[in-house]
Amino acid sequence: MPRGPLPEDPAVRALIAQARAAQISRRGLIGGAGALSLAAFLAACSGRVGGAGPAASASAGEDLSASQKSLTWANWSFYLDEDDDGNHPTLEAFMAATGLSVKYDVAIDDNNTYFAKVRDQLELGQDIGADTVCLTDWMASIWIQSGYTQAFDQANMPNAVANLNPSLKNPDFDPGRANSLPWQSGFAGIAWNKEKLPNGLQSVDDLWNPDLNGRVGVLSEMRDTMGLIMLSQGVDISGSSWGDTEYQNALDVFAEQVANGQIRNIKGNSYADDLKNEDTLAAIVWSGDITAINYEVGDKFGFALPDSGGTLWSDNFMIPIGSQQKTNVEKLIDYYYDPAVAAEVAAWVNYITPVAGAQDAMADIDESLVENQLIFPNEETLANAHIFRTLTNEEQLKYNSDFEAVGLGA
Repeated sequence: MPRGPLPEDPAVRALIAQARAAQISRRGLIGGAGALSLAAFLAACSGRVGGAGPAASASAGEDLSASQKSLTWANWSFYLDEDDDGNHPTLEAFMAATGLSVKYDVAIDDNNTYFAKVRDQLELGQDIGADTVCLTDWMASIWIQSGYTQAFDQANMPNAVANLNPSLKNPDFDPGRANSLPWQSGFAGIAWNKEKLPNGLQSVDDLWNPDLNGRVGVLSEMRDTMGLIMLSQGVDISGSSWGDTEYQNALDVFAEQVANGQIRNIKGNSYADDLKNEDTLAAIVWSGDITAINYEVGDKFGFALPDSGGTLWSDNFMIPIGSQQKTNVEKLIDYYYDPAVAAEVAAWVNYITPVAGAQDAMADIDESLVENQLIFPNEETLANAHIFRTLTNEEQLKYNSDFEAVGLGA
């Protein structure tokens, strides 16, 4: 059958490469008890992202992979294939083939709350309770620059070497992919309860309809929530021509919708619970999550990129400095770079796979997904996805602080 562009399509390469270079974030934090905000972290670093913290000079622990056949993988919810019994078929197959025991820990709700939980151990070079984590580009940059990760032995990862999409091989935060490898990429857009809103939503402005007062959710990731609002105001968030004025204009809208009670919740992955229990009827969301939610509750929710555009983000495997299961983790990551395995995962999570050849492999799994725009976006879809440009450290401090300050009022 005719197929859309393969993952190595130049348009896909260019857009995802731009996302990597811009260090786009899928996730973020509205400040809260026990949480370390990005602004607070940057301030602690005296305006530098990363820095020469204690872990920068710490040595990784002894690799015990040969004698200890187990590892823990920390990841986000709705981010690995799952059967009706709650098992993960591809992971079960990996364990059966290798004899390794893998604890899959859905421990990450957003980048900063997770970082807040493990930062002290990272700075001491200690075990954080996870041997591999999947975090977003900008947070991956912080970990790598701070010395919180171990470099891969690429000899243990032939699939990753051969099958990583060429556009993803040299991000500015990790040239040559010495310390990180992409797990998935995806979009931020809008979702709605189709039973309550049968006419659907087309724009960000639709979220501000008075009929939805108190029933709207937005993401705690500043770049996604503010990015969508800025796009709705005609701002090219990928370009360099915008600054404080354009950001403030969007922040004013955000602040107004929080103050008047239109926005009920500002959350990371836990926004899914609000949709399912109907605390919220519409929200700014991450693309593949809605497919997973619909699998649980029936085809109840619609998803679309707004008419003014959505954002694109990416997450990455890393091995924390304190892990003693490095070789075992490398086997796990390499397994997920087999195109057939990557296609199996993509068929469930509905995110953009970084594995070249996965689209061909998808034809043997589910031909209806070969041209699915959430997995293998074509040029038309990508034209409506936008990259939140790289921020200076000063902008990071200001924009995140302002976003968090408004969010605390929600």
